[in-house]
Amino acid sequence: MTDPSIATDDDGLVRLQKLLAQSGVASRRRCEELMLAGVVTVDGEVVTRLGTKVDPATAVVRVEGKRLPPVSAHVYLALNKPRGVVSTMSDPEGRRTLTDVVTEAGRSERLFHVGRLDTDTSGLLILTNDGDFAQRLAHPSYEVDKTYVAEVTGEVTKATLRALRDGVTLDDGPVTVSRARIVQHGTGKSIVEVVIHEGRNRIVRRLLEHVGHPVTRLTRTRIGPVRLGQLKSGELRDLTNDELGDLLDQTQL
Repeated sequence: MTDPSIATDDDGLVRLQKLLAQSGVASRRRCEELMLAGVVTVDGEVVTRLGTKVDPATAVVRVEGKRLPPVSAHVYLALNKPRGVVSTMSDPEGRRTLTDVVTEAGRSERLFHVGRLDTDTSGLLILTNDGDFAQRLAHPSYEVDKTYVAEVTGEVTKATLRALRDGVTLDDGPVTVSRARIVQHGTGKSIVEVVIHEGRNRIVRRLLEHVGHPVTRLTRTRIGPVRLGQLKSGELRDLTNDELGDLLDQTQL
C-alpha cells in the first residue's frame, strides 16, 4: 500500500518525483530519470517536466505501464486462512472467525473479507477496509482469476481435465474453468490445480465432485496477481504496490 503519510503541500499536491520515490519506486534521482525517459504517465498523459505536482490520492500514476496505487488510509491485506476458521468476522455459534485470526496477527482495523472460503478450506483471502474495492473484487463480472489446489479421490485423467476446461453445468448454472492441470498422482488420489473466476458457494468442491473426484483437501493459492507464496497459516501481509495496482486495474478503480 502506498504510504498515506507522504507529505503534501497546502494545496494537497506533491511533486511527482517525490511521490514516486517515497512510494518505493526508486531513488529520487532514478525517478527523475524515469520521468525524463517518458515512461511515467499521470491520468494517461506522459509527464516529463520535473517538479510537476499531482494529487497523490486521485492521480492515476503509471511507471513503465505499472499502476502505482493512490495514497490512501485504506489497508489491503493477504491472509492465509487456516482450515477450520469461519469466513466471517463474527459468529453467533462462537466458532473461530477471521476477526480472531486478524486480532492474533496484531491488526485492529475493522476489515471486510473479499469473498469467502469454506470453513474446511484453507488459503488465500484478501481483507480490506475499502468497501468499493471489496465489492468489485468479489463480483464475477470483473473475472479476477482464483487458483485452487485440490487433493481429490481417484486418478484424474487428461479427459477429465478436458471436460473441466470445456465447461461444466451444475445445478445452479454453468461454470467456466480457465485452466486445469494435474499436479501429482498418487495411489487412489490426485492433486489438481483449477483456475476459475467465480465465487459461488463450495464451487470448486461441487465442480470436482461433478466430474467424479470428491475433494479431500482444498487450498486457494492465488487471487489475480496475489500469490499465497510462503505465507504461513494464520499470517497476514500487506499487498505489494504491484499487486494492488494490478487489482485496481482489473476492477477498474
